[in-house]
Amino acid sequence: MTDRQHLLVHGGTFAAVGDGGDISGVRATGSPDGLFVRDARHLSRWQLTVDGAVPQTLAPVADGDTARCVLVPRGGRQEPPAYTVFREQALGDGAFVESLRVTSNRPVATTVRLAVTADADFTDQFELRSDHRTYTKTGAVRSRQVLEDGVEFGYRRGEWCSRTTVTAEPAPDGVEETGTGARRLVWTLDLAPHGTAELTLRVAARPHGAPGEPRVPASPAAASDQLLSLEGEFVRDVSFPTGWPELAAACARGLADLASLQVAATGPDGEELRVPAAGAPWFLTLLGRDALLTSLFALPYRPQLAAATLPALAAAQATETGTDPVSQPGKIVHEVRHGELAHFGQVPYGRYYGSVDATPLFLVLLGAYVEQTGDAPLARRLETHARAAIGWMLDHGGLTSRGYLVYRGDEGGLANQNWKDSPGAICSADGTRPSGAVMAAAAQGYAYDALRRTAWLARTVWEDETYAALLEQAAGDLRDRFQRDFWMPDRSFFALALDGDGHQVDALASDAGHLLWSGLLDKEYGEAVGRRLLEPDFFSGWGVRTLAAGQAAYHPLSYHRGSVWPHDNALITLGLARYGLHDEARSVAHALVDAATAAGHRLPEVIAGYGRGTHAEPVPYPHACVRESRSAAAPLALLTAVGGA
Repeated sequence: MTDRQHLLVHGGTFAAVGDGGDISGVRATGSPDGLFVRDARHLSRWQLTVDGAVPQTLAPVADGDTARCVLVPRGGRQEPPAYTVFREQALGDGAFVESLRVTSNRPVATTVRLAVTADADFTDQFELRSDHRTYTKTGAVRSRQVLEDGVEFGYRRGEWCSRTTVTAEPAPDGVEETGTGARRLVWTLDLAPHGTAELTLRVAARPHGAPGEPRVPASPAAASDQLLSLEGEFVRDVSFPTGWPELAAACARGLADLASLQVAATGPDGEELRVPAAGAPWFLTLLGRDALLTSLFALPYRPQLAAATLPALAAAQATETGTDPVSQPGKIVHEVRHGELAHFGQVPYGRYYGSVDATPLFLVLLGAYVEQTGDAPLARRLETHARAAIGWMLDHGGLTSRGYLVYRGDEGGLANQNWKDSPGAICSADGTRPSGAVMAAAAQGYAYDALRRTAWLARTVWEDETYAALLEQAAGDLRDRFQRDFWMPDRSFFALALDGDGHQVDALASDAGHLLWSGLLDKEYGEAVGRRLLEPDFFSGWGVRTLAAGQAAYHPLSYHRGSVWPHDNALITLGLARYGLHDEARSVAHALVDAATAAGHRLPEVIAGYGRGTHAEPVPYPHACVRESRSAAAPLALLTAVGGA
């Protein structure tokens, strides 16, 4: 395929379609097209033909929450198109709806044969990643059943059962086999001179284990109205800076994206919740670290995100050591998946605990939320969970035995378990990867903040002075150890990590900015780090690079070794402001806002690390999530850090 891919997102559902609204299911590179719900593809083919031919795209799908395009028959300049097709598509939660309006351009009666070829392969998202893995599916059976007004596709493997139902109004004149498993819905439309015929097709996805039936919108317009109403609720009553309209637009765009990125979760008592998903297309699910940082950024403006995220993660907290080596009592979940491969244990991500930092971030958010809102009842409700999280940090996490939070690569899971979790992300300046245990710098900052905030909860809400004093002592000791062990005097900067032998992993990395956000550093160290991050090897003009240029490990198109991450920069900006480096904070904030402005006010997950001096527009990172909750919330963090400056 050569056309662009357009992403529609609504809750736990996303669709990727081409310029003409089609889904081919055979995209060779990049993200696959299709309709996806709960980690499975519920439409793998959705192709329109008119009079047996694929129409030409006259006006392609544009960015937006509704996909609209205009199609005409292929032909030459000498013969104007006989008809025009106006195509419109939108999503509900677990649903897809399309309207087709065919208008004759002829002065005489015309008959047009319209067809939509549909299929659902129910492929798990992990099968569609470019990691060259294959998965055995013994006993899997697919089915197709013709309905009065459409067709239903089914998939069964043991107890696993999923369905996709396609219905149309008016009902098709027939449903034809194609020889490939797909089915072709066909209509013969008799059009009056310059007349119009309209069709509406509705797709309901029923994935295994999904709660309730999907509510299919009556039309794309109705779906759009639903989403606009939800987006309006998120934006309402937020005071945007009047003197900085670009930041105001980025905040509004981010809040609207957060509205569409809410997915279902359950709390400790089985209550239904809506929490921020990590991002589309690959991570439209609950990821602990992502939901926590998103909720922290949005806390002053939309505290309900934190109010849902905290109990949802408490409900998924590990309570015992499982067969999964990274599952330990008190640990906060890293990733929750609902797909077939997770269900059958073929990927480890059903409930995956491979994160060293989600647990302290859970405690940071709990303390910050209660301080912001005064919601002491939630702190009391989650006291057991919070104490268990502290217990994990001190025990299994390594604070007591090693002095720091420690992780080891997980075979079959993640090699790195801090925020930079790609295989080569933790490295020395020359690119060498540490072996064995890793003590990542940023995670120690989170741990310090978690200990202090939980001590405050213990003193003010739980009325446990002894426990509060213990945690404060642990935080102070961690601060002293860290500044002694991680400081690199010859480079006047903090190491990215320590290896299992306590040797410094000496890459100059943006993680040091997280230490400012956490307040781990003494004032002298903090100011030195903050100013260093604004030097040209770090600061690209679009933000702070994950790895400073000039090091052998640096690459501007590496995921974590030279790119620019908006959420990383949001944390850095908050940290700079915390240490009184307001000019530096404004420089980073303006760079990010400019990057957002260049992309329609939406910040992507990550951008390339090329400098602004040689590249007047931000260079996209080729595999970035188009919509990502931490990036959507990043402008709110900038607003908190620098106001309307």
